[in-house]
Amino acid sequence: MSNQNNVKSGNHGNHENTSTKDVFSSWKQTSDKYFDAVEKSIPSYHQSVTSLQQEYLQACDDAIESTIEFQRKFATKAGINTKVPEATLKAVHETSEQVVKSFDVQNKMALATVDAARQNVKTFTNNAKAFGDLNNNVLQSWVSAFTPTRN
Repeated sequence: MSNQNNVKSGNHGNHENTSTKDVFSSWKQTSDKYFDAVEKSIPSYHQSVTSLQQEYLQACDDAIESTIEFQRKFATKAGINTKVPEATLKAVHETSEQVVKSFDVQNKMALATVDAARQNVKTFTNNAKAFGDLNNNVLQSWVSAFTPTRN
């Protein structure tokens, strides 16, 4: 963001020179500091959430594999017949395929939603800029209407 006010006042550190600033300079500096802090936190937040998601997935995978292996050993030692009719295996495989396809559709919908939100932010930004330009033009026409012309 901007650090112009500190540079102009000769104050290059994090200390603010509040004695000579007007409300708008102070407001802008405060806003800039806020957004600088938010921007700096995004990469670490993103990394933290991504790492947590990966750890969670690995923990779930490990728990399922451990459970399957335990039950396999138990069934073998107990002499339990684990054969499944072909129709049951087919139903399980088809259900599994449908779950994976459903997840894929859900993922595509989530990504499309994020893209739509990104486009909405761009539209908002463009509209805010156009609105600001319009306000500046209105202000200029008001000022020029009430400012005496010099000959």
